[in-house]
Amino acid sequence: MKRRTFVKWGSALSVGGLAGCSAPTGDGGGEATAGGTTTEGGAATEGETTTEGGAGGGTQEIAMITEGSEYYFDPIGLFVEPGTTVEWVIESGSHSSTAYAESLDSANVTRIPEQAEPWDSGILTEQGASFSYTFEVTGTYDYFCLPHKSLGMIARIVCGEPGDVEGDPPDGAVPSEQAIVNQGTISYEEFSGGGSG
Repeated sequence: MKRRTFVKWGSALSVGGLAGCSAPTGDGGGEATAGGTTTEGGAATEGETTTEGGAGGGTQEIAMITEGSEYYFDPIGLFVEPGTTVEWVIESGSHSSTAYAESLDSANVTRIPEQAEPWDSGILTEQGASFSYTFEVTGTYDYFCLPHKSLGMIARIVCGEPGDVEGDPPDGAVPSEQAIVNQGTISYEEFSGGGSG
């Protein structure tokens, strides 16, 4: 399976337009910039780390937020097509984006498609730091923030079509798969305010 992962630390890398929904550039062959390192394994290093990755489906962004006593991903529900890269960006606080996959020490259950590669950004601490993962396998992906999982900082992505999970993750509620497919994006505010679960 091919995927592309980027890790940026602080403002060491300034890329115009990346904060929006622009497609990655280049041939997907793992071009490193700003002192980064290119690898096959996706291990994080200072600068930018890039792994060989799939065909483009554009880029979608998810904010990781601390707001008072609330810790959340926004949007909490997102629909993407296969080949889409999702970029998680620290808006405030220190967070991770970690797949529910038993192969990772931090998850007791697997809630991603069987053929999908699990991901773990590690804890990102600086505002603007980000981590990206390209979704290639169709199905439903539940994920969490390692330091705030017990406080309900969890979310869901549906790639292509629902599948592979039933109900909510063990650490809290997320929007239903069908609501995500129907709406495309479900904000944290909409969901936590009695929206579309």
